[in-house]
Amino acid sequence: MKELQLKYGCNPNQASARVYMKDGSELPVEVMNGRPGYINLLDAFNSFQLVKELKEATGLPAAASFKHVSPAGAAVAAGMSDVLKKIYYVDDLQLSPLACAYACARGADRMSSYGDFVALSDMCDAETATLLKREVSDGVIAPGYTEEALAILKSKRKGTYCVLKIDPAYVPAGIESKEVYGVTFEQERNNVKITDDLFENRPTKNKDIPAAAKRDLLVALITLKYTQSNSVCYVKDGMTIGVGAGQQSRVHCTRLAGNKADVWWLRQNPKVLSLPFKENIRRPDRDNTIDVYISDDAEDVLAEGVWQNLFTEKPEPLSREEKKAWIAQLHGVALGSDAFFPFGDNIERAHRSGVDYIAQAGGSIRDDNVIETCDKYDIAMAMTGLRLFHH
Repeated sequence: MKELQLKYGCNPNQASARVYMKDGSELPVEVMNGRPGYINLLDAFNSFQLVKELKEATGLPAAASFKHVSPAGAAVAAGMSDVLKKIYYVDDLQLSPLACAYACARGADRMSSYGDFVALSDMCDAETATLLKREVSDGVIAPGYTEEALAILKSKRKGTYCVLKIDPAYVPAGIESKEVYGVTFEQERNNVKITDDLFENRPTKNKDIPAAAKRDLLVALITLKYTQSNSVCYVKDGMTIGVGAGQQSRVHCTRLAGNKADVWWLRQNPKVLSLPFKENIRRPDRDNTIDVYISDDAEDVLAEGVWQNLFTEKPEPLSREEKKAWIAQLHGVALGSDAFFPFGDNIERAHRSGVDYIAQAGGSIRDDNVIETCDKYDIAMAMTGLRLFHH
């Protein structure tokens, strides 16, 4: 297939939309089911690059959950605790390594992942397809599908679920271009390889970055390579737990992603785990309710006439002091930034969400202040010398 007609462009009024190869060659993607849209394919091609690089860097199956050309989450198959299985709603499923990777990619920020486009580094198996079938998702891209997995996915969304198969051997041209306002932009593709070698320059007093933290920093930086800039990413146990994308101020990225990491951790609090939901409350509604319950607006879900619709009994609120004490127990988080930190305030915010390891480009005129702030909290930081802007 040399050309693919799309449902429409970015918006329905942009009715004429297609993808094709400028050199007239075959497209590297095959539509196995459904009909993709313009944004679907932008998400698909960006996310598949991400998971392909995660697999190459770590040797582990990888998955990503994409929304509006940035990852809501990404993960490698590094395992899951029973608590995470519960809050990701997969404690009733048999999970292959690939299914585990997707459960973690989607589960860390389920609200942002709602209606996602999924990328898988490996052939989609029945376990992953079963998980996909019951989540609200627009489509999936993978290098292949087992017969059973494809049959499961074709039955999703009354047979309209978008299933794409990409040629894993496809190598794009070294020069890429795009048009903006009728003007063509051209540049070299960002083919930089992200490896452990980037972590050799450690200007902080604490220079200890263990193997698991290096893996997490790789996950962070590769995720950032395909995240709209400015961007910052928090990672723990092989999965993103907070992605801050597309902010004009870097500290706003750090705050946004840090708040998501805090929510991820608060969802594991015993009070949240024991919320007495009625059996008929759907997973997305549970996610929304939990998000409000652990916010400063908890009274909204505990008000008379509201909690009766959600819970079998009125739950006890999670106090500000309890939340602060619980978040203080979070440690071992890795943080990546797609460019240098200009001020130490980013480190102050990162520390509040359990960050112990950082990888950032360096090169700010205030690097000394950033290093000093890391030393204040005994954080090990690597300066990579590599900027990862993505637009």
